[in-house]
Amino acid sequence: MGNLNNQEAVGLLEVFGLVCAFLAADAGCKAANVRLEVFDKNKPGNADALPVPLLVTVKFRGSVADVEEAMRAAEAVAKAHAGVVSKHIIPRPTADTEKMLKVSALDKN
Repeated sequence: MGNLNNQEAVGLLEVFGLVCAFLAADAGCKAANVRLEVFDKNKPGNADALPVPLLVTVKFRGSVADVEEAMRAAEAVAKAHAGVVSKHIIPRPTADTEKMLKVSALDKN
């Protein structure tokens, strides 16, 4: 039996800061039938020039329609707080992309 996850879309919403990520994730999960993958973080070289020096990626999983709805709600909340850096929806990630979606720097010290 194959991995059912690659039948699910993934929505990637990169925002400024962990609090903004939690607020966006909460809004997205309340707006649609989605689940979350582990967040990821990035501290770019120009972090001190950013509104918040940490970028966090929220990852929604579900049907394309549900991920689109979750992303709309999450983006609206993120824009009202610290802001959105980038956003993407991948309708059917490849097996290699699926592996990379599990990578997270948040659990690293």
